[in-house]
Amino acid sequence: MKLPLQITARNMSLSPAAEDTIREKASKLDTFCDRIMGCRVIVEAPHRHHREGVLYNVCIDITVPGKEIVVKREANEDLYVAIRDAFDAARRQLQDFTHRQRGETKVHETLPHARVGQLFLQDGYGFIDTPDGRQLYFHRNSLRNGEFVALSLGTSVEFSEEQGDEGPQAANVWVVGGGGGG
Repeated sequence: MKLPLQITARNMSLSPAAEDTIREKASKLDTFCDRIMGCRVIVEAPHRHHREGVLYNVCIDITVPGKEIVVKREANEDLYVAIRDAFDAARRQLQDFTHRQRGETKVHETLPHARVGQLFLQDGYGFIDTPDGRQLYFHRNSLRNGEFVALSLGTSVEFSEEQGDEGPQAANVWVVGGGGGG
């Protein structure tokens, strides 16, 4: 951490043991992200309920380059559980941030678009015309979000391609916008 850890207690006083726990858990955050610029931890006991006792809130505000990560967990009547849960959530968010920075997160490919070029409703199959000029076979069971019988020539679709017994075919076909073509 570039800046020293800041610990604030509101409506309560923290024991030295609780502060040590917070310092220990905060220092471990550096192992999940080495670019932490600063960390502020706020521990508060906002309400005293006669039936429930004291509930502790722990809020962690972590500054990393280009982002501020804020963690606020559900209140807990056990201070150490509240601290643990908040730092566990902070760890997960830091790991996600690090993975995104390194480009390790999954990027969902956009599916190619095509149009229904031939349709044999009685036989339960058809062909889609792809933007690169190919025709791909598809079966009625390949349609993912609509009725096969509702398709018409020119219907705009997205598809995923796979190798079939007789060459490339559309494995999954989704109607774009839910409507027919024209």
